Amino acid sequence: MSFTRRQIIEAGVATSGLALMASSPLLAQAIDPSTVRRRPGAVPARPRVQVDSIVDPRIVARARAAYDRHRSQLLHVDTVGIADFTRASRDARFYLVDTNSGHVTAHLVAHGRGSDPSHTGFLQRFSNAVGSEASSDGAYVTSAYYHGHYGRSMRVRGLDHSNSNAEARAIVVHSAWYAEPNQVEAQGRLGRSEGCFAMSHSSLREVLARLGPGRFLYADRLA
Repeated sequence: MSFTRRQIIEAGVATSGLALMASSPLLAQAIDPSTVRRRPGAVPARPRVQVDSIVDPRIVARARAAYDRHRSQLLHVDTVGIADFTRASRDARFYLVDTNSGHVTAHLVAHGRGSDPSHTGFLQRFSNAVGSEASSDGAYVTSAYYHGHYGRSMRVRGLDHSNSNAEARAIVVHSAWYAEPNQVEAQGRLGRSEGCFAMSHSSLREVLARLGPGRFLYADRLA
């Protein structure tokens, strides 16, 4: 699912208050960038943008706050990923946000079986525990590509206490048969991962191309 900028403007969905990471000097500045003294290696500033309201503004606000806490860990700010696990697995709930335009594409993504033991299609809980097979919430920075059991995949590193074991648990972004749209058509929900961000082959291609190493990924669920 994707929307052109023209469609966003015509529909009036670029609402106020959704300026992605707007409080961060890395993504928004109200003064001439040439007058700002940046520390060596700092990521260049990005303009203020409005995020398509397909993404819940409460999740955007949490992602923005997490971004501000961890901005020094990021190498690139052109695209960020947001996984809203409030929504059911049948819904496209993994968002790629272009921070220049606010343009969003939405993708299916599976959650961990430890987060949904009864396979309801809804994430019930997060866990950071090794062996939990659950999804973990919080901020991540994307890491290296690699070829594994599911083909080309991408590692992630947890930046918060709630996902600090991501590397030890081998939490990655990969494709899987149980995360294809036909699973929703047949079962009304996706299958479950072991805590990884599992998605369809077509979605993975876009995610790996746009959310490559050194970018921000955020996962959360509204109470």
